[in-house]
Amino acid sequence: MVLAKSKNAVGLGNSLMNDRFGKGKGADRKKISAGILRTGVGGETYVTNASKEASWVKMRSVTEQPALDEFLSTAELAGTDFTAEKMNNVKIIHTDQRNPYLLSAQEERSAIRKQNAYKNRLTVPRRPPWDDTTTPQELDSKERASLLEWRRGLAEMQENDDLLMTPFERNLEVWRQLWRVIERSDLIVQIVDARNPLLFRSEDLEKYVKEVDPRKNNLLLVNKADMMTLAQRKAWADYFEQASINYTFFSASLAKEMNDSRELGNEMEEGERNVLSKDDTLDSDVLARVADKIDIKEDEDHEDQWINEEDLDAEDNRTRILTVDELEALFLVKAPRIVNSDTGNPHKIQIGLVGYPNVGKSSTINALIGAKKVSVSSTPGKTKHFQTIHLSPEVILCDCPGLVFPNFATTKAELVCNGILPIDQLREFTGPAGLVAQRIPQSFFEALYGVKVHTRPLEEGGTGVPTAEEILVAYAVARGFAKTGQGQPDESRAARYILKDYVNGKLLFCHPPPHDPPIDALEFNRQLYDIHHLPQKRQAALTTRAQSATSDQETASLTDTVDSFANLAVQGAKSTRLDKRFFGPGQANAGHLTMPFNHKYSEQGMASGRQLTGRKQRTMIALEKNIDPADLKLGNGKKHYKGGRKNTRSTTSDEI
Repeated sequence: MVLAKSKNAVGLGNSLMNDRFGKGKGADRKKISAGILRTGVGGETYVTNASKEASWVKMRSVTEQPALDEFLSTAELAGTDFTAEKMNNVKIIHTDQRNPYLLSAQEERSAIRKQNAYKNRLTVPRRPPWDDTTTPQELDSKERASLLEWRRGLAEMQENDDLLMTPFERNLEVWRQLWRVIERSDLIVQIVDARNPLLFRSEDLEKYVKEVDPRKNNLLLVNKADMMTLAQRKAWADYFEQASINYTFFSASLAKEMNDSRELGNEMEEGERNVLSKDDTLDSDVLARVADKIDIKEDEDHEDQWINEEDLDAEDNRTRILTVDELEALFLVKAPRIVNSDTGNPHKIQIGLVGYPNVGKSSTINALIGAKKVSVSSTPGKTKHFQTIHLSPEVILCDCPGLVFPNFATTKAELVCNGILPIDQLREFTGPAGLVAQRIPQSFFEALYGVKVHTRPLEEGGTGVPTAEEILVAYAVARGFAKTGQGQPDESRAARYILKDYVNGKLLFCHPPPHDPPIDALEFNRQLYDIHHLPQKRQAALTTRAQSATSDQETASLTDTVDSFANLAVQGAKSTRLDKRFFGPGQANAGHLTMPFNHKYSEQGMASGRQLTGRKQRTMIALEKNIDPADLKLGNGKKHYKGGRKNTRSTTSDEI
């Protein structure tokens, strides 16, 4: 017999239930979250409890929201209830059938002029002023009101002025991290992508830093500078100096390679020292060989180093790609000198690193940390997401979570190509693929992927530049990407691969700086499309092909073939092949002539056409011999002698 369970028994399930409903131990000591003051439809005010969410849920980055979610979040920030109301004022935005994914050259120029007129309204949210007497509830309500006012201003500008903006951060918790970094740091470093620095730079952030404390300084760190040529860095350096922008060029990937090579060299030297210490009986010849190996290795490291003394002499100091040590020294120079009255606790320079999530901020921090021989310690800040990293006894890095600042954009295809919108969630791919086709020369695209792009001839309306469909079909056919069932090329899958290569830098394109008159983008990037920017396998294949075709020729840019489009004949290759097949000698369809019906029965028709057979042949022969066609019997025809068959059968039956 099973005994009844005691009511006083305490198990895991009962403990969880008691803790959930506030009956467990320490329920009276639980913190009660501050309420949110709301305003009803009739103007009455009341307090509601804030929604309980985990810390990682609160820190989720929100850059783009559907219309309904954005309305609900705005209402929550405002603390206002709402009622549904049916509205019939339907507004048709566009009535024509123009392509909504790409703009023409004239439309793009007008859009850029309009964006420059509203550039001053692109702001970042300000933190409300507070002091020691401000309570957390008051500060929270002020911060919510400030963010709500900021979002309303951007939405009004975007709706009334018909301006397209990049997705920007809408989460209040992420902006709070930025405010704390700005308040703590002495030098704010904006990390931008070298391929399009102005898109990732926030001018209003620099103004906000000066508003917080006029002694704070700003620095623009142009990361991924190794993707640019020397001429491109000079052009951007001229623009930055003309605009009075503190800048420097850096490459986190090159710094990481330099750190790895240095660590590898130290490990090899330690291994060679261990070999020498174990065997003390080595003669002078062995020691000489070991010394020669060390000298050879040092020479190789010196040759493989990404920047040397000759390059320093050749390059301008404005365009140099700094090393990690030089970057740290630059931080010390650009940071303001703040005198600390406390001699026992000297002031350390704090560097705040701010940037988009995909510009290489984490790689820059890892490169700075990896170059240090001393131990690196990390201390948590006010929240677990805000972190201070001790780089040296004099410098502390303040790591801010990556956030997206508001900025203007011409089309959504531009946002995809700049890595702002995710590629895996992309539905419309013809716009971004069309931008890639316009920016990357056809010859370089074919040489990189080993494909052949078939473009439309000029006589059929082609422009000499491949379209999005043409490059996607060529890539899908070469890689074997086909749709299920139909077997047609899978352009959507091909677009994902090509766009990811473009964002990662395999397909390089650097935007030129603003200039009057505008700089030609193809001429600005011409040096990026030579054979040296191809992978090793593709270089070897092209070199072998070039040696077999011609020799003793200077290596030229692959974009030289683009200039030959102006010299193309009016007649395309397709028309040439059709004419050759149609009018070529000995072809069966070398012209279609309409002849009368009796032409094939004449001597000319019989000589040029097929010979008559069967009944038509007997008729022609009978007419020539002037006899009845029924009396004519051909020896080579079929012989069916069935004329006396009935008589034979009747005779046989009579005999029986």
